[in-house]
This record gives sequence, structure tokens and C-alpha cells, in this order.
Amino acid sequence: MPAPGPWGAPMAPPPKKSRLGMILGIVGGVVALVVVVVGVLVWIGTKSDAGFPDAEYKLTLPQKVLDEKYELAGDLSRSEGRGIEEEADGAWDARDTKAVVGQYSLGGDQAKGTLVISGMYGRFKNTGLARDNMMEGAAGGDGAKVAVKPKDFRPAGSDVTVTCEVLVQTQVGTELTIPVCGWVDGNTGASIAEITADTVTKKPAEVDLAAAAETAVKIRGEIRKPIG
Repeated sequence: MPAPGPWGAPMAPPPKKSRLGMILGIVGGVVALVVVVVGVLVWIGTKSDAGFPDAEYKLTLPQKVLDEKYELAGDLSRSEGRGIEEEADGAWDARDTKAVVGQYSLGGDQAKGTLVISGMYGRFKNTGLARDNMMEGAAGGDGAKVAVKPKDFRPAGSDVTVTCEVLVQTQVGTELTIPVCGWVDGNTGASIAEITADTVTKKPAEVDLAAAAETAVKIRGEIRKPIG
């Protein structure tokens, strides 16, 4: 029986929490000792089957992305992705979910740069809130903090809003700069972390987030494919 609320009225049971913001915010990337992991559980609501779009798109991990600059170094969809899918089970704002997690190396050399794609496809609602939660979750990464607050971008020709921010993370006494961008639409959502020798040494305020958003949109166009 629910506990009594104010004035003796029954108190409603606590609403179920959404997993979507956390699930889509999981990013794991490694360059030398750089590790980024983001995830958050913020939004709460009641479970409902109403308002979900049809499943029309999926995410893939091509052998090369970003005009073939990056080569696939590891498909972590079965290992890391399994945990993501388990987190998604029972989410009130996500249905029919499959995880995609990949790590790419710049020109086949991870010492030059790493691109991490961590996402999910299925049927999603509350996409704007989930995207915000992805960015908020970045501050929960081990040793990470937000140096430039999230900003929304709509690159020219894009049909989706991309949110980007800059993290800093201390490794072995050195502060590293890491830009992170993410999107969520009705069928796909992913976080993108690009870590290069150039970006990792920049001051956070010097990072061109508009350019990072354009990169995320380009990657989305390469990995998001029609189902069928």
C-alpha cells in the first residue's frame, strides 16, 4: 500500500527513471592515458508506449569514417554494447534498442588520434532531453569536468540539433582537453569524442565547437543507414 501523503492522502509511487540519457551518453575513448566515460541518469517519468516513432534507421560501424580519415580499430558493440543494451532494457523512453560502440584511429595510428562513437538505435522519444542528459553526464566521468558548457548547433543542411561541450581531464598531472558532441533523433543517438594531438593540448576556450558539431553531423551521415 502506498505511504500516506500530505493530509493523509495516498502518495503516488515514485515514477520510473529514464535510462535513455545515460545510455546514449556512454562514451569510451583511449589515446595513451586519455579515457572519457560519460553517462547520466536524470529524467524521470511514467512508462508509456505512446509517442514512439517507427524504426526506420540504424547505426553502423564502417571500416572508415570522416572521409576515410579514421580507420576502425575496434568494434566494442558486443562487449561494451551488451552493457548498454542491458541498461536500456525497461527504459520508459526507449524501445527495440541495439548498441553500437566503435573506436577509430587516425590514419590507422592511435598515437595520432582516436575517434570514439558510442550510440544506440531503436525508437526514442524525449530526444531533446536525452541529448541534454548526454552532455550533463560527461561531468560524471572519472576525473573529468566541464570546461565549456554545452552549446546547441544546427549545422547548415542538417536536420538534427547537435550539442557539444569541452571536457578537461587530468592524467598524470597533465590537464587534457576533450571536445564531445552528441545527437539524438527518433531512431538514433550517439556521442562522438575526437581526441587528437592538436585538440588535446588546446585551451578549452580555443576549441571550435561549431566545427566539432559539423564533424559529428558528417559522421552521423556516414553511420546512420536506412533499415532494410
